[in-house]
Formats: sequence, C-alpha cells, structure tokens
Amino acid sequence: MQIYEPVHIDMEIVSAFARLMPQLSELPAPDQNALEAMMTSDSCRLFLARADDGQIAGSAALGFYRTPSGLHAWIEDVVVDQAYRRQGIGEALILATIRSARELGAHSLSLTSRPARQAANRLYLRLGFVQWETNLYRLPL
Repeated sequence: MQIYEPVHIDMEIVSAFARLMPQLSELPAPDQNALEAMMTSDSCRLFLARADDGQIAGSAALGFYRTPSGLHAWIEDVVVDQAYRRQGIGEALILATIRSARELGAHSLSLTSRPARQAANRLYLRLGFVQWETNLYRLPL
C-alpha cells in the first residue's frame, strides 16, 4: 500500500471518487473541477491510498484554518473501499493526516464520525483521539 498526495487530478482519481463517495455519503461525488479546486487550495490536503494491486482504495482530506486561537486542523471524508477494508488502509490514511497536521503546526486535530461506523471509531480511539464532549451545530446551506 502507498499513501500519497496527488500532484494532479486525472480520470483515475475522478473514477475512484465516483466509487468511494457513495460508500461514505449520499452527497454526489466530486467532479474533476471540484477535486482540482480542493487539491490546489491553500487550506486542504488530499491523501489517497493505493492498494498493492494498484487500485485507489481510499482517501482522506485534511482541512486547516487559522483563527485567533491558532491553527486548527480537521480530518474530513475518510473512506476506504469496502473491498479493501481491514487491511490497515484507514489507519495509514489517518497517520498521514496526523503527520501533515503536525508539520503545519496545528495545535490539535479534530474529526467527526457517525456512531454506526464502529470500526472507524475504534481506530480513532486507538490512534489517540479523545472523544470530545461538545455540541456540534450545523446549518445546511
């Protein structure tokens, strides 16, 4: 397995997101323009996992932003293809985001995960994440 940050978006990556995103969310998969905008953003890093058979097997995004209290980092949209789960790919993706957040100088790294994603929640706890008691509010726009 290889974890990497793509340097350009090609049709293989677009196709991989078309396959991966329905396994994560009901939202539509990003098209090439959306992926390129994300990849070239100063506030986001995209990580892909390539399995030993050459297929893109997973992805994770690391977003970051600065406020008066410092640099914040947030992991979003972690997904591993069902066919490749339980092979350490999710862990490798999360470890890559942790390294990147440290390199950027973030003081903490946050993520959310639905309770139904039991394996993912166990992984986050095992990697040192602490469940934070808070109220998360969201305004759909």
